[in-house]
Amino acid sequence: MIATTDEDFKQLRAAGTMLSGVLKDLVAATKEGMTAAELDLMAEHAIKKYGAVPSFLNYQPDGAAYAYPATLCVSINDEIVHGIPTPQKIFRQGDVVKFDIGLSYNGYFVDMARTFTIGEGDERARKLLSATREALDAAIAAARPGAHTGDIGAAIARVAAKHRLGIVKDLGGHAVGKAVHEKPYIDNEGAEGEGDKIEEGMVLAIEPMLCEGKGDITVAKDEWTIKMRDRSRAAQFEQTVIVTKGAPEVLTAL
Repeated sequence: MIATTDEDFKQLRAAGTMLSGVLKDLVAATKEGMTAAELDLMAEHAIKKYGAVPSFLNYQPDGAAYAYPATLCVSINDEIVHGIPTPQKIFRQGDVVKFDIGLSYNGYFVDMARTFTIGEGDERARKLLSATREALDAAIAAARPGAHTGDIGAAIARVAAKHRLGIVKDLGGHAVGKAVHEKPYIDNEGAEGEGDKIEEGMVLAIEPMLCEGKGDITVAKDEWTIKMRDRSRAAQFEQTVIVTKGAPEVLTAL
């Protein structure tokens, strides 16, 4: 969507603040030995307590065999996105964990993701997370009126190259605001000056995904979880922003 009214900004800011609080609490609560299903239940209760609606729960995009069965996406190590939070998915020391979550509030949608480790994690994991967070900051800075979606992807690619990390292929960000996913799609490996033009007021979910390997992906048997084909670890950070005349306004503080 393109936010144009004071009401748009008010509702989007409220939704972003809610989602940021939920995700922060989920990460703080996650401990070794817990199950992903436990965190999913916490996420659903927390969102509903705000009077908001989990936007991933029962979401079925075109081409999906069945609706997504949870509130929270929990992807661990070589899983990159859309991991289903089952009771069998148990957090272990050193795991690289991705939480991806969205909600709608009064009809306004926001989306965010964060990667963290169970415990301190090893040096390579810390590098992966730091670089992906750096890529997010660079991507957000590139989202200016008159730029193109390819400028965002190019910013991500520069950070990945600097740290000698791969970019997860065939996945990227998107517009948001009035639905879970809206156009334009934002490729994480774009070229400057190419792609859709970015306009003031656009609400964008920007989500770089970097990996330790080559970047090729595969879909698990559950038909939702996307994994790295070479089993390398991957990281994802995502924030929802509104494009303004100056720096983008971040709605979902990490």
